[in-house]
Amino acid sequence: MAEVLVYTDHLDGAVRKPTLELLTLARRLGDPVAVVLGPGADAAAPVLAEHGAARVLTADAPEFADYLVAPKVDALQAAYQAVSPVAVLVPSSGEGKEIAARLAVRVGSGLITDAIDVAQGDEGPVATQSVFAAAFTTTSRAAKGTPVITVKPNAAPVEAAPAAGAVEPLDVAFGPLATGTRIVSRSPRESTGRPELTEAAIVVSGGRGLNGAENFALIEALADTLGAAVGASRAAVDADWYPHSHQVGQTGKTVSPQLYIAVGISGAIQHRAGMQTSKTIVAVNKDAEAPIFELADYGVVGDLFDVVPALTDEVRARKG
Repeated sequence: MAEVLVYTDHLDGAVRKPTLELLTLARRLGDPVAVVLGPGADAAAPVLAEHGAARVLTADAPEFADYLVAPKVDALQAAYQAVSPVAVLVPSSGEGKEIAARLAVRVGSGLITDAIDVAQGDEGPVATQSVFAAAFTTTSRAAKGTPVITVKPNAAPVEAAPAAGAVEPLDVAFGPLATGTRIVSRSPRESTGRPELTEAAIVVSGGRGLNGAENFALIEALADTLGAAVGASRAAVDADWYPHSHQVGQTGKTVSPQLYIAVGISGAIQHRAGMQTSKTIVAVNKDAEAPIFELADYGVVGDLFDVVPALTDEVRARKG
């Protein structure tokens, strides 16, 4: 059967959810072959096998940690040459998209980014994308070579499908460009205990209507009762009310959770571009004419300083 290469996003063997979603999609096209780079392959392999990886190709070298992107592209190219896959699937993170783009150039293939679905078509793999601020849905296929596709988080369910998961070493020869950019320092991000914004099933975002950084405590309290991530509009970030790493929108992060709650956000096109593919959208805004209500599945016209605490209390009460 045809094989599909899946790039594994992990931290010391802890496989991130988007990779497990990729394995679900990969099984529609063929037998998934996971690529695990860096330390932690022994921990990652059983998880990947449980979710459908027929084979797990592993490589570890100091270059993966000490230099930016290029060594990982060298390794993925080596896996591509060893497997001759019908498609390559990569998580649609900032780093993932750069790795995918570089690989596509090297192997002379078409690149499709930010897919929300992947299926087998009559002429090969077909990807579905949500484009132009989610105003249109397109289906695309690579006109040349093996398609390299990046897929947004929460695009597919995580489904267990036990497979062999045979672990095989991958021989990697690093090219002269691999050591062009060295990482000279790292600063660990302070953990909030909340899920990663782009991977969260529920996101609560605050905007200009909060009127100040101190009022983001209302958003955090609601998010914590729901087990959600916290997002922010560009207006809130530009005002230094919340860190840029939490910005949702065209110049921030793109999210596609099961539930998105927009609080005090007008719904400008820039913000809509980052959250419009959410499965269910709830908006809270005192302006009944706010554009966000055109997009929302449920809307509350009211003062967020009354609505959000009441909603938080109700969620707490129902959780017991």
